[in-house]
Amino acid sequence: MKSTLRISLKSGERIFVNGAVLRVDRKVAIEFLNDVTFLLENHVLQPEQATTPLRQLYFIAQMALINPEGAEQSIAMFRKSVIMLLSCFKNEEVLAELKRVDALVTQGRAFEALKAIRGLYPIEDRILNNQEMAPAMIEQIRREIAPW
Repeated sequence: MKSTLRISLKSGERIFVNGAVLRVDRKVAIEFLNDVTFLLENHVLQPEQATTPLRQLYFIAQMALINPEGAEQSIAMFRKSVIMLLSCFKNEEVLAELKRVDALVTQGRAFEALKAIRGLYPIEDRILNNQEMAPAMIEQIRREIAPW
């Protein structure tokens, strides 16, 4: 028997469900009775927030969830981005997690991949602040994989 998933939303909060954007006008609980692709508003990264290589990767992966019609194009861009990032990062933890994230997306588990990418943000921030990655390399990544 499949389990149901219950989500509580506050008044005015949005949720992205199978490509549709829903906003509730009052506090509400929603139960998903079957498999569904969704993102809560607080997990949606806006284009102007995609300022680092991993945040850009996150933005691309979320587009596959938010815009099912363009998912194939987003996944192709995601794969290109992962390959670039694997050649640029030196941190073993980041490299291992990027490989896992790529496998998750390949398996159609983009929501789990997003969670894993978010988990890498503190390491990326530390790397960028310590400039373990050359600034020119960071700028090249931004130009190559920028989703806009």
